[in-house]
Amino acid sequence: MNSAPRLVILGRDGILNVYREDHVKEPHEWRTVPGALEAVARLNQDGWHVVVATNQAGIGRGMFDMASLNAVHAQMMKLLAAQGGRVDAVFFCPHAPEEHCDCRKPQPGMMHDIARRYGVDLRRVPMVGDTLRDLQAAQAAGCEPHLVLTGRAARLDEVQLARIVELVPDTRIHADLGAFADDLLHRAHPDAPDSGPGGLA
Repeated sequence: MNSAPRLVILGRDGILNVYREDHVKEPHEWRTVPGALEAVARLNQDGWHVVVATNQAGIGRGMFDMASLNAVHAQMMKLLAAQGGRVDAVFFCPHAPEEHCDCRKPQPGMMHDIARRYGVDLRRVPMVGDTLRDLQAAQAAGCEPHLVLTGRAARLDEVQLARIVELVPDTRIHADLGAFADDLLHRAHPDAPDSGPGGLA
């Protein structure tokens, strides 16, 4: 029997917290996407481990430093704990796009690091994002791609969404992280009563 944990990979900005064009640089700039932290707690309660994989180019661009990023994540963990949830680890890429690293999404480097850390088969790992770049990273790593219509994806029209699904054909689309959690938990427990509205896919 496979002893690897059941794992979900989440993007951060636009999925857990409200996306900011100028980056979340300090804890007071963190604004939670409604229902997102509760969704993480529900996944945790069902035995899922949640890991964040996030591009943080603001470090590479000198907009904030590691101390600031750590403070933001400490605030995230505090707010999660208040909802009974937790994120096991945060993997991040600190590089600016022009550095052409292999860890910045859409490259799959962070996901490969996560797979090594947790001993998981990425083909069994759902990955949630709010951009085509996130989905392409999931596809490149072999993860199951999920798009939530919060953050940057909230701006997409039906034609743009169809184009994304054409580019990453296995993408499942959900209104938000709560709907993703509903969908995942329903698939894990198909005979259980519905806990709420499911995803759009």
